[in-house]
Amino acid sequence: MNQPILECKNICFSYHNLNGETRALTDISFQVDRGEFVAIVGPSGCGKSTLLSIIAGLLEPESGEIILSEQEKNRIGYMLQQDHLLEWRTIWKNILLGPEISKTMTKEKEQLAIKLLSDYGLLKFKDKKPSELSGGMKQRAALIRTMVMEPGLLLLDEPFSALDYQSRLMVSADIGNIIRNSGITAILITHDLSEAISLADRILVLKRRPATIKRDIPVHLTLPEASPLGARNAPEFQELFSLLWKEISDEYQGEQ
Repeated sequence: MNQPILECKNICFSYHNLNGETRALTDISFQVDRGEFVAIVGPSGCGKSTLLSIIAGLLEPESGEIILSEQEKNRIGYMLQQDHLLEWRTIWKNILLGPEISKTMTKEKEQLAIKLLSDYGLLKFKDKKPSELSGGMKQRAALIRTMVMEPGLLLLDEPFSALDYQSRLMVSADIGNIIRNSGITAILITHDLSEAISLADRILVLKRRPATIKRDIPVHLTLPEASPLGARNAPEFQELFSLLWKEISDEYQGEQ
């Protein structure tokens, strides 16, 4: 049986400003098993990214507890909406920025970086600057930069949202395969329901703010082709899409 790598217990959080308090999250509880890929969806502004920041340790919950397994406490990778590659550094230098800053540069890290660049078609671009790469290539480089640090838990905050639709399909499939092949545990925030279904083992649906978990939906697809793109042709895909659409649409209707 898999052991949970992460447990969120009764997480609550509010934002405070001069106008008062805005409740963002209330009583969020779930766990993620090692090697699992979990997607989180919900209405815009419901607190999905806030939850991810709390898991990453960037925000402190007002109440509740985040429990990480011992070996993952300092091994969290965070991939944002923008690639945030540094234009004055080559792709190679960008990818090795983490080991450089953390003073953990080794020959093994360099060899891992070479392998990842080779595996995902960027080796011949390693001496290029970010502006010389397409949006999809830059996102792959950003993921490799994260993977070089060998995270046990990878947090993905809408990492494909800045790409056009065709690039988004291809890059999300590439990155989904990278994560699957590496065995890394991942949590993805996305507004794209098709993306959530095609990538995740489980989908958590949040209610509108203050967010709590409305549904925890397992994803079991009969795949003719074991890939994120092939998943969209699975016979269960449309049923899951309709279920997610209804759950989130109901939340928007509640605002009216």
